[in-house]
Amino acid sequence: MKILITGSNGFLGQHLCLSLANKGFEVIATSRGICKIEPLGQIKYQAVDVTKKTEIENALAFYQPDVIIHNAAMSKPDDCLNNQDDCILQNVTATENLVEAAKSLNSYVIYVSTDFVFGDNGPHHETASKCPLNFYGKSKLMAEEIVRQSGLKSVIMRPVFIYGKQLPNMKGTFLHWVKNSLSNGQKIKVVNDQHRTPTYVNDICDGLIVMIEKQVIGDFHLAGIDLLTPYQMAIILANTLQLDASLITPVTSETFTEPVQRAKHGGLKIDKAIRELDYQPVSFEEGVRLSFL
Repeated sequence: MKILITGSNGFLGQHLCLSLANKGFEVIATSRGICKIEPLGQIKYQAVDVTKKTEIENALAFYQPDVIIHNAAMSKPDDCLNNQDDCILQNVTATENLVEAAKSLNSYVIYVSTDFVFGDNGPHHETASKCPLNFYGKSKLMAEEIVRQSGLKSVIMRPVFIYGKQLPNMKGTFLHWVKNSLSNGQKIKVVNDQHRTPTYVNDICDGLIVMIEKQVIGDFHLAGIDLLTPYQMAIILANTLQLDASLITPVTSETFTEPVQRAKHGGLKIDKAIRELDYQPVSFEEGVRLSFL
C-alpha cells in the first residue's frame, strides 16, 4: 500500500514516516524544503508546498497514493493569531487543495486535527460540541469540515500534547525543554491549572496503522490515558529521570502573558479508539521512559 504524508518534516511527520516504512508500507514523504528524515532508507521524499495547488496536484498524480495522511499545518496558536491570513492559507486552503486533488484518485484520507477544536470542560468525546477558543482551533475546525464534506473516504484523527523521542533534525517538545532545564540545574515555572491527556507519538503511529488497515471512517481520538497538568508531567519526568524536581515551581496560567486563550480542562477521551482500533496507549510515565531512557 502506498501512503503519502504531508508535513513529513515535523515531529509527528518524521515519526510517522519511519514507523510506516518499518511496517513495510511504501511511504512518500512530502514537506516544504529539504528532507529532515534520518535515516531516509526506502522512504521517498519530494518537496511539496500544499498551499500551492499545482504542486500537490502533480505529486498526487505522479505517486497515485492509496492513502493520504494530511499532517501539514501551521500549528502554533500564537503564530496563527498573529498571522491569520497565513494560518487560513496553510490550514484551510491547503486542505482544500489536497482534497480536490485526491478526488480523482479516490484516495483514503486521514486528516490530522487537534483537541483545540473543542472548548473547555474536557476531556472530550468525538461527538462533543466544537467550540474553539482561539484562531488556530477555528482554522482546524474549518479544515475538518472540508474533509468531512469532500465525499472522500476519510477519517479525522485528533491527538493532544504529542511527545516522544527527539530524532535528528527535530525540534524538541515541552518535555525536552523540562529535561534540559533540570539537567542544567535551571529553575523553571510550569503551569498547573491546565489539564491535558499527553500522547506518546508511537501510540499515534500504531493507531494510524490500524486505521489504515481497517479503513475506518469518521472521527477518532488518539491520546494518552493520563489526565495531567504540565506541572504534573514535569514532576513525573523529573522523578523518572532522577532529576531535581525541587527546581520546578507550579504556577497558574495567568503567570505568563499569552495572547491566545487555552482550555483549563482539555484532553480527549479514547473509548472509541480502544473499542474499534484496539488502541492501547502507554502510561505517561512509561512514555517518558521510552522517550528518554
